[in-house]
Amino acid sequence: MKLEGIHHVSSITGDAQVNVDFYAGALGLRMVKKTVNQDDPTVYHLFYGDDNGSPGFDLTFFEYPGAHPGRAGQGMIHRIVLRVASEPALDFWERRLGNGRRSPGSIEFSDPEGLGLELRVVGTTDAPLTASHPEVPAEYAIRGFEEVRAYSANPERSRELFENALGFAPEGATSWQVHGDQRGGRYVFDPAPAEGRGIPGAGTVHHVAWASLDDEQVTWRDRVIERGAQPTPVIDRFWFKSVYFREPSGVLFEIATMGPGFAVDEDPEHLGERLVLPPKFEHLREQLEATLTPIQVPAATRG
Repeated sequence: MKLEGIHHVSSITGDAQVNVDFYAGALGLRMVKKTVNQDDPTVYHLFYGDDNGSPGFDLTFFEYPGAHPGRAGQGMIHRIVLRVASEPALDFWERRLGNGRRSPGSIEFSDPEGLGLELRVVGTTDAPLTASHPEVPAEYAIRGFEEVRAYSANPERSRELFENALGFAPEGATSWQVHGDQRGGRYVFDPAPAEGRGIPGAGTVHHVAWASLDDEQVTWRDRVIERGAQPTPVIDRFWFKSVYFREPSGVLFEIATMGPGFAVDEDPEHLGERLVLPPKFEHLREQLEATLTPIQVPAATRG
């Protein structure tokens, strides 16, 4: 039994339109679901990914309008690493983004609210998860998750849970490979910054979700309980099911099922074009449509 790499990474934005303009416009990702935070339906939950909304490449954001900028610190993810295919792809993104720190095989940059991102040349047998965008040549498109990097003052305290409950494969003292039969990803610790604890807010990561086969999620939950974690019950998020817990360094983990997926309630050709609510919130539609920030997906974002 293995986890299938990273399912999604969820972060916070204070401005949904700026967020859409960057991720769907500049980065060329597809908005695959425009919905609400199921723990607080007055808040947007926006999902970006590949053309099919595949688990393995969902960048998601909760919008808290006007949220103050946050700062990643101890027990928080500070960088999301995404795959590209080649150095020419990095050349393209360096020109398109107009900023960032380039090094061989990589370019590090931030989104408009300071969220740390990296594009990295990765050779892998994993199927590329790409989105079609008229301004992004297919050979240069972002291809899915590679890793998340978190701050920890004591990485060793997380090893037992990672290796003996979650099946993470160590790659040294502070890095673990998470690879199933279909996809893989990586979890890496960096030394905690001198300022210590971070400040949640716009431009910070809320949690990382690891992908589970649908019929194995309960077994994963049992395994983390046996190793001392305190997970939530299984929560039905309609498009997938979720279990949440904090790993010993403080980062919020989720184990999310691969199915049923985003096409269960939308035509795959029209994912993300309208506000979609889980059935339990449909009675709130009129109220939510009047409350949520009006947003427009940039014109001609699909190839």
